[in-house]
Order: sequence, then structure tokens, then C-alpha cells
Amino acid sequence: MITGIDHITVGVANLDDGSARYRRLGFNVQPGGVHAGRGTHNAIAWNNADYLELLTIRDEAEYRAASSSGGAFARFIAAGGGIYTITLASDDLAADVAAMRARGATVSDPVDGARTTPEGTGLRWRFAALGPEYGLPLAFIEHRTPLASRRSAATPHPNAVFSLERAYIVVEDAAARAQTLSRILGMDAPPLQKGTVIMSHMAIFQLGSTGLGIVQPYADGPAARALAERGAGAFQALYRTSSMGAAASWMSEQGMPPLERGVRNTGEHAMLATPAEACGAYIGFVGPE
Repeated sequence: MITGIDHITVGVANLDDGSARYRRLGFNVQPGGVHAGRGTHNAIAWNNADYLELLTIRDEAEYRAASSSGGAFARFIAAGGGIYTITLASDDLAADVAAMRARGATVSDPVDGARTTPEGTGLRWRFAALGPEYGLPLAFIEHRTPLASRRSAATPHPNAVFSLERAYIVVEDAAARAQTLSRILGMDAPPLQKGTVIMSHMAIFQLGSTGLGIVQPYADGPAARALAERGAGAFQALYRTSSMGAAASWMSEQGMPPLERGVRNTGEHAMLATPAEACGAYIGFVGPE
């Protein structure tokens, strides 16, 4: 079954620069490793159970030879980068792919993946992607390496973030796209609610402790700007911190101006980093002061 959001992948033009920008935001970004035969490499920022991945092309020729999408990731980076994929965790990927296909969904066959960390730890997983015709940048992963081994080098973030709260996909018609996703996942489509920070109507699919939001702008705001500038797609990740003050203080110490603040429909205050600050993505923070 699908157990939650495993990680989000942010496509960046340069891994060192992207890592530096996310460290300024308070994420403890560590070198990830090389995806052998894929032409890419990554850096990782671990939370308690999920993680943020920064991904870029390491070897252009190798990437082009391995790409099954005609270079879509390269075009995405060239257009400014941002959240490329939201990957959902599965505890039995073969069964989940079969179930989605039985409901009429187009999903790729599960394929094996691996990389070696800079510390020499070998990581293994199985991966599948949702068909591109849905316009929903979702993928699915089943890890073959225990969580403790995967996050053995993790240390606390200066921004006090400990988990992903939600990831958002902006679309033209949230109600219709939510119905599509409900059929894919075998879940009831959630009712639309009004998001007051991203200024959007939102259908929030609760997947374990994480939420996947399909959103449609109703006024000018981050979602409307993302839709106008880049079209439909993943655009924001919202992280829960144990101290908004710690996050704000860290960013101030890095010379960053204060992030824009808003009030969620839950009454909580949130801070939001812009694509200029977060390599093409909106990155939000929510939690106690």
C-alpha cells in the first residue's frame, strides 16, 4: 500500500549551488551520490522519515543515453528547475502497480535502482512512475535498504524542520484532477477546502502523516504565479518545524531577508521561500514560534 510521501525531488542546475541555497534555508544538505548509468547525481536533506532530494545532471551524454523521456528533466532544469517529482512510498510496489493498473491507470513497470553514498553504503530500491498523460508528476518507490541505514549520516537541521507536511501540485481544475487521482490511488476524492497562504482551492489527499494537495488558484498568490509562469505541476513543499523562530533566526544569520508570512486556514502562521531563494520551488515552513 501507499504509506506516505517518501521524498520530493528538486531539479537544480548546479548541485553545489543548489546545496548552498538550501543550507541557507536551514536544511542540513549532505552529498548523496551518483546514479550509475543515469548521468545524474544528488544531495540529500533528511528529516525524521522523509527527505528532500536535490538532483542534477552529472554527465550529459550518459543522461541523454539513459533518458526515456526525451530529455524532459534537462528541459525542466533549463526552464528554471523546481520540484520535478513527488515520490510516494510503497511497502509493496509490485502489488501497488498491479492495483493501479487494475483501476485503469497507466504506470510504468517497477525497475531496480541503486546508488552508493559517499560513506560507501549501498542503497537499493524499486521505482515506478505515473504516466505523463495525467500531468501529475508522481512516482512510487519501495526501498530495499532499511531506513536506519539510509539516514545513518542524518543530523538535525538548523531550521528545526523534522518532517514534510504537504506537497502541492497546481492545476487548472482541482476538482476534476482530484477525481482522476482518486481513481489512480483507489481513495475517495477529498472535498475542496480554501487555502489562505497559496490562495487556492485545495483537495488534500492524506497519505500517512503527509498530505498531497491538488490545488487551483482563486486569487493571485504563489499557486497562480507558478501556474502562469510554468504551467501545471508540482510547485511547493511545506515543512513542519519545531521552531519557526529558530528557522527565521538561522536565515537571518545567513543574510537572507525575512520570508513572506501568511496565516493558514488552520490558524497557524507559515513562512514561504520563493523560487528565487529555493531553486525554482516554493518552500514553506509551519510550526510553533
